[in-house]
Amino acid sequence: MVEHTSTAVRLADATPNRRRGGDLRVLLGPATVGATSGFMGALTLQPGEFVSEHYHPYSEEFLFVVRGDVTVRLDGEPVPLGPDESVFVAKEVRHRVENRGTTEAFVVFHLGPLAPRPELGHVDTEPQPNPGEAPMRLAPAE
Repeated sequence: MVEHTSTAVRLADATPNRRRGGDLRVLLGPATVGATSGFMGALTLQPGEFVSEHYHPYSEEFLFVVRGDVTVRLDGEPVPLGPDESVFVAKEVRHRVENRGTTEAFVVFHLGPLAPRPELGHVDTEPQPNPGEAPMRLAPAE
């Protein structure tokens, strides 16, 4: 079991995951700091990259664009976002994040509450770009 800690987590030290697209890293969550209410991370998308469409049956998601331009599709409707803009994704809303710009995009996200089990947290609604990659590790190692 992970002890609750106030240890800082560096982006460079977080394990990247490319399963759904882009470079997604969970920074603060159950597996890294023992969080119990949700998890926070960062997403880097190169031009043309995207995070495949999915939804969260148990969690709300907050996205904040630090740099670059992205389009977040909420139930298919495009929401363009640039630096210093954010969007709320309600539970069960299908969403996809796309970098249609010409520069790298960097987005910070938070999801909460947690699903009862990590494998129940995401429901994919389109094929993943990198399905062979291991899923994100959200739960503490046993």
